[in-house]
Amino acid sequence: MTKTPAKPVHAVRIDGAWSTSVDYQISLEPIGRRVRGFLGGVPVVDSMDTRVLLEKGHLPVYYFPRGDVAEECLRRTDHSTHCPHKGDASYWTVSAGPKTATNAAWGYLEPFPHLAPLAGLIAFYWDAMDEWWEEDEQVFVHARDPRKSIAVVDCFRQVEVILDGTVIASTRRARMLHETDLPVRYYIPPEDVRTDLLAPSQTRTRCPYKGEAVYWDARMPERTVEDVVWSYPRPIAECPRIASMMSCFNEVVDAILVDGVTQPAPRTKWSRN
Repeated sequence: MTKTPAKPVHAVRIDGAWSTSVDYQISLEPIGRRVRGFLGGVPVVDSMDTRVLLEKGHLPVYYFPRGDVAEECLRRTDHSTHCPHKGDASYWTVSAGPKTATNAAWGYLEPFPHLAPLAGLIAFYWDAMDEWWEEDEQVFVHARDPRKSIAVVDCFRQVEVILDGTVIASTRRARMLHETDLPVRYYIPPEDVRTDLLAPSQTRTRCPYKGEAVYWDARMPERTVEDVVWSYPRPIAECPRIASMMSCFNEVVDAILVDGVTQPAPRTKWSRN
Protein backbone atom coordinates (compact mmCIF):
# COMPACT_ATOMS: atom_id res chain seq x y z
CA MET A 1 0.00 0.00 0.00
CA THR A 2 1.34 3.45 -0.93
CA LYS A 3 1.77 5.58 2.21
CA THR A 4 2.89 8.87 0.63
CA PRO A 5 0.00 10.73 -1.07
CA ALA A 6 0.69 11.85 -4.62
CA LYS A 7 1.00 15.57 -5.34
CA PRO A 8 -1.86 17.09 -7.37
CA VAL A 9 -1.37 17.93 -11.03
CA HIS A 10 -3.57 20.62 -12.57
CA ALA A 11 -4.19 20.59 -16.31
CA VAL A 12 -6.30 22.68 -18.68
CA ARG A 13 -7.48 21.83 -22.19
CA ILE A 14 -6.70 24.53 -24.76
CA ASP A 15 -7.50 24.18 -28.47
CA GLY A 16 -7.79 20.42 -28.13
CA ALA A 17 -4.49 19.96 -26.29
CA TRP A 18 -3.83 19.48 -22.60
CA SER A 19 -1.38 21.73 -20.81
CA THR A 20 -0.07 21.74 -17.22
CA SER A 21 1.62 25.13 -17.51
CA VAL A 22 -1.31 27.50 -17.98
CA ASP A 23 -0.84 30.54 -15.75
CA TYR A 24 -4.36 31.93 -15.96
CA GLN A 25 -7.80 30.34 -16.00
CA ILE A 26 -11.19 32.04 -16.23
CA SER A 27 -14.68 30.81 -17.08
CA LEU A 28 -18.31 31.94 -16.90
CA GLU A 29 -20.85 29.24 -16.09
CA PRO A 30 -24.62 29.06 -15.42
CA ILE A 31 -25.54 27.65 -12.00
CA GLY A 32 -29.15 26.64 -12.63
CA ARG A 33 -30.52 28.03 -9.36
CA ARG A 34 -32.52 31.10 -8.40
CA VAL A 35 -30.31 33.70 -6.70
CA ARG A 36 -31.51 36.76 -4.80
CA GLY A 37 -29.62 39.66 -3.22
CA PHE A 38 -31.19 42.02 -0.68
CA LEU A 39 -30.26 45.51 0.51
CA GLY A 40 -32.33 47.39 3.06
CA GLY A 41 -34.97 44.66 2.88
CA VAL A 42 -35.40 45.19 -0.89
CA PRO A 43 -34.68 42.41 -3.44
CA VAL A 44 -32.16 44.30 -5.60
CA VAL A 45 -31.60 41.22 -7.76
CA ASP A 46 -33.76 38.16 -8.35
CA SER A 47 -32.53 35.90 -11.12
CA MET A 48 -33.20 32.44 -12.53
CA ASP A 49 -30.37 32.95 -15.03
CA THR A 50 -27.40 33.56 -12.75
CA ARG A 51 -23.86 32.90 -13.98
CA VAL A 52 -20.77 32.47 -11.83
CA LEU A 53 -17.37 33.77 -12.88
CA LEU A 54 -14.54 31.43 -11.87
CA GLU A 55 -11.17 33.14 -12.05
CA LYS A 56 -7.86 31.73 -10.85
CA GLY A 57 -6.79 33.39 -7.60
CA HIS A 58 -10.21 34.94 -6.95
CA LEU A 59 -13.39 33.92 -5.15
CA PRO A 60 -16.39 32.96 -7.31
CA VAL A 61 -18.58 35.93 -8.34
CA TYR A 62 -22.25 35.92 -9.36
CA TYR A 63 -23.14 37.77 -12.58
CA PHE A 64 -26.76 38.61 -13.43
CA PRO A 65 -28.63 39.77 -16.56
CA ARG A 66 -29.45 43.47 -16.24
CA GLY A 67 -33.14 42.62 -16.67
CA ASP A 68 -33.06 40.69 -13.38
CA VAL A 69 -31.75 43.69 -11.42
CA ALA A 70 -34.07 46.39 -10.05
CA GLU A 71 -33.09 49.27 -12.35
CA GLU A 72 -34.53 51.85 -9.97
CA CYS A 73 -31.92 50.80 -7.39
CA LEU A 74 -28.95 51.57 -9.68
CA ARG A 75 -27.23 54.88 -10.40
CA ARG A 76 -24.31 54.95 -12.84
CA THR A 77 -21.14 56.61 -11.51
CA ASP A 78 -17.93 57.89 -13.10
CA HIS A 79 -15.85 55.21 -11.40
CA SER A 80 -14.11 52.64 -13.59
CA THR A 81 -11.41 49.99 -13.32
CA HIS A 82 -9.39 47.96 -15.81
CA CYS A 83 -8.85 44.20 -15.71
CA PRO A 84 -6.19 42.80 -18.08
CA HIS A 85 -8.26 39.64 -18.50
CA LYS A 86 -11.79 41.07 -18.84
CA GLY A 87 -11.58 44.70 -19.93
CA ASP A 88 -12.85 48.01 -18.53
CA ALA A 89 -15.50 47.85 -15.81
CA SER A 90 -18.22 50.47 -15.27
CA TYR A 91 -19.79 50.96 -11.83
CA TRP A 92 -23.14 51.71 -10.22
CA THR A 93 -24.14 52.89 -6.77
CA VAL A 94 -26.93 50.77 -5.28
CA SER A 95 -29.72 52.36 -3.21
CA ALA A 96 -32.56 50.37 -1.66
CA GLY A 97 -34.76 51.04 1.35
CA PRO A 98 -32.80 53.21 3.81
CA LYS A 99 -29.37 52.05 2.54
CA THR A 100 -26.92 53.15 -0.13
CA ALA A 101 -23.81 51.27 -1.22
CA THR A 102 -21.44 53.40 -3.30
CA ASN A 103 -19.91 51.75 -6.39
CA ALA A 104 -21.24 48.41 -5.18
CA ALA A 105 -22.10 47.00 -8.61
CA TRP A 106 -20.07 46.70 -11.79
CA GLY A 107 -20.26 45.37 -15.30
CA TYR A 108 -18.15 45.04 -18.44
CA LEU A 109 -20.10 46.85 -21.14
CA GLU A 110 -17.54 45.95 -23.81
CA PRO A 111 -15.56 42.97 -22.47
CA PHE A 112 -12.69 41.38 -24.33
CA PRO A 113 -13.89 39.04 -27.11
CA HIS A 114 -13.06 35.83 -25.26
CA LEU A 115 -15.54 36.89 -22.56
CA ALA A 116 -18.19 38.43 -24.80
CA PRO A 117 -21.05 36.87 -22.73
CA LEU A 118 -20.15 39.26 -19.88
CA ALA A 119 -21.72 42.11 -21.86
CA GLY A 120 -25.14 42.87 -20.40
CA LEU A 121 -24.33 41.22 -17.07
CA ILE A 122 -23.85 42.94 -13.72
CA ALA A 123 -22.11 41.84 -10.50
CA PHE A 124 -22.16 43.10 -6.91
CA TYR A 125 -19.61 43.29 -4.12
CA TRP A 126 -20.72 40.52 -1.77
CA ASP A 127 -20.52 42.50 1.47
CA ALA A 128 -22.29 45.51 -0.04
CA MET A 129 -25.56 43.57 0.09
CA ASP A 130 -27.26 42.56 3.35
CA GLU A 131 -28.21 39.01 2.32
CA TRP A 132 -27.70 36.49 -0.47
CA TRP A 133 -29.90 33.46 -1.12
CA GLU A 134 -29.64 30.49 -3.46
CA GLU A 135 -33.20 29.25 -3.85
CA ASP A 136 -34.41 29.31 -0.20
CA GLU A 137 -31.05 28.78 1.50
CA GLN A 138 -28.99 31.72 2.68
CA VAL A 139 -25.39 31.83 1.39
CA PHE A 140 -22.54 33.36 3.38
CA VAL A 141 -19.05 34.75 2.64
CA HIS A 142 -19.06 34.47 -1.18
CA ALA A 143 -20.84 32.92 -4.15
CA ARG A 144 -20.74 29.14 -4.34
CA ASP A 145 -18.56 27.46 -6.92
CA PRO A 146 -20.60 24.87 -8.88
CA ARG A 147 -17.40 22.84 -9.36
CA LYS A 148 -16.82 22.60 -5.63
CA SER A 149 -17.49 19.25 -4.05
CA ILE A 150 -17.46 17.98 -0.46
CA ALA A 151 -17.35 14.32 0.47
CA VAL A 152 -17.39 12.99 4.03
CA VAL A 153 -16.28 9.37 4.55
CA ASP A 154 -15.87 7.23 7.65
CA CYS A 155 -12.29 6.37 8.63
CA PHE A 156 -11.86 3.49 11.10
CA ARG A 157 -8.07 3.67 11.00
CA GLN A 158 -6.29 5.06 14.08
CA VAL A 159 -6.15 8.86 13.84
CA GLU A 160 -4.03 10.81 16.31
CA VAL A 161 -3.50 14.57 16.60
CA ILE A 162 -0.29 15.69 18.32
CA LEU A 163 0.38 19.21 19.58
CA ASP A 164 3.50 20.19 21.53
CA GLY A 165 4.30 16.51 21.93
CA THR A 166 0.92 15.73 23.52
CA VAL A 167 -1.77 13.55 21.94
CA ILE A 168 -4.79 15.86 22.02
CA ALA A 169 -7.07 13.50 20.07
CA SER A 170 -7.06 9.77 19.35
CA THR A 171 -9.84 7.86 17.62
CA ARG A 172 -10.91 5.09 15.31
CA ARG A 173 -14.17 6.92 14.58
CA ALA A 174 -12.92 9.86 12.51
CA ARG A 175 -14.66 11.21 9.44
CA MET A 176 -12.53 12.54 6.60
CA LEU A 177 -13.83 15.63 4.83
CA HIS A 178 -12.54 15.99 1.28
CA GLU A 179 -13.15 19.46 -0.15
CA THR A 180 -12.04 20.61 -3.58
CA ASP A 181 -8.66 22.43 -3.49
CA LEU A 182 -8.30 22.12 0.29
CA PRO A 183 -6.41 19.71 2.58
CA VAL A 184 -8.22 16.66 3.95
CA ARG A 185 -9.72 17.49 7.35
CA TYR A 186 -10.23 14.85 10.05
CA TYR A 187 -13.38 15.32 12.13
CA ILE A 188 -13.28 13.52 15.48
CA PRO A 189 -16.02 12.81 18.06
CA PRO A 190 -15.62 15.14 21.09
CA GLU A 191 -15.40 12.06 23.36
CA ASP A 192 -12.09 11.21 21.66
CA VAL A 193 -10.62 14.71 22.06
CA ARG A 194 -8.72 16.03 25.10
CA THR A 195 -11.34 18.71 25.71
CA ASP A 196 -9.78 19.31 29.14
CA LEU A 197 -6.97 21.04 27.22
CA LEU A 198 -9.38 23.24 25.23
CA ALA A 199 -11.00 26.57 26.06
CA PRO A 200 -13.84 28.08 24.03
CA SER A 201 -12.81 30.92 21.75
CA GLN A 202 -14.92 33.89 20.71
CA THR A 203 -13.95 33.31 17.06
CA ARG A 204 -16.73 32.47 14.62
CA THR A 205 -16.33 31.92 10.88
CA ARG A 206 -18.74 31.09 8.09
CA CYS A 207 -18.29 28.82 5.12
CA PRO A 208 -20.67 28.92 2.12
CA TYR A 209 -20.45 25.11 1.87
CA LYS A 210 -20.52 24.01 5.53
CA GLY A 211 -22.10 26.72 7.71
CA GLU A 212 -20.92 28.54 10.85
CA ALA A 213 -17.93 27.22 12.79
CA VAL A 214 -17.09 27.68 16.48
CA TYR A 215 -13.51 27.48 17.77
CA TRP A 216 -11.39 26.44 20.75
CA ASP A 217 -7.92 27.44 21.94
CA ALA A 218 -5.54 24.69 23.08
CA ARG A 219 -4.02 25.52 26.48
CA MET A 220 -0.75 23.62 26.51
CA PRO A 221 1.77 23.64 29.40
CA GLU A 222 4.12 26.08 27.64
CA ARG A 223 1.72 28.16 25.54
CA THR A 224 -1.82 28.75 24.32
CA VAL A 225 -2.49 27.94 20.67
CA GLU A 226 -5.41 30.04 19.52
CA ASP A 227 -8.27 28.75 17.36
CA VAL A 228 -6.64 25.43 16.53
CA VAL A 229 -9.79 23.32 16.92
CA TRP A 230 -13.18 23.96 15.34
CA SER A 231 -16.60 22.42 14.90
CA TYR A 232 -19.83 23.01 12.98
CA PRO A 233 -22.62 22.50 15.56
CA ARG A 234 -25.34 23.02 12.95
CA PRO A 235 -23.85 22.52 9.48
CA ILE A 236 -25.89 23.22 6.37
CA ALA A 237 -27.87 20.41 4.79
CA GLU A 238 -24.99 19.11 2.62
CA CYS A 239 -22.74 18.32 5.61
CA PRO A 240 -24.83 16.73 8.41
CA ARG A 241 -22.21 14.03 9.04
CA ILE A 242 -19.73 16.46 10.63
CA ALA A 243 -22.27 17.99 13.07
CA SER A 244 -20.57 18.70 16.44
CA MET A 245 -17.45 16.70 15.53
CA MET A 246 -14.11 18.45 16.09
CA SER A 247 -11.25 19.09 13.68
CA CYS A 248 -7.74 20.53 13.99
CA PHE A 249 -5.62 22.54 11.61
CA ASN A 250 -3.13 20.14 10.01
CA GLU A 251 -1.01 23.23 9.40
CA VAL A 252 -0.77 24.14 13.12
CA VAL A 253 -0.48 20.93 15.15
CA ASP A 254 2.77 18.96 15.31
CA ALA A 255 1.32 16.10 13.31
CA ILE A 256 -1.75 14.12 12.38
CA LEU A 257 -1.05 10.40 12.24
CA VAL A 258 -3.24 7.84 10.49
CA ASP A 259 -2.32 4.28 11.42
CA GLY A 260 0.98 5.68 12.62
CA VAL A 261 1.82 7.42 9.33
CA THR A 262 2.33 11.19 9.52
CA GLN A 263 0.08 13.00 7.08
CA PRO A 264 1.53 15.81 4.94
CA ALA A 265 1.40 19.26 6.54
CA PRO A 266 0.01 21.59 3.84
CA ARG A 267 0.97 25.23 3.37
CA THR A 268 -2.25 27.24 3.28
CA LYS A 269 -3.60 30.60 4.42
CA TRP A 270 -4.09 28.99 7.84
CA SER A 271 -0.37 28.15 8.25
CA ARG A 272 1.25 30.13 11.08
CA ASN A 273 4.98 29.82 10.47
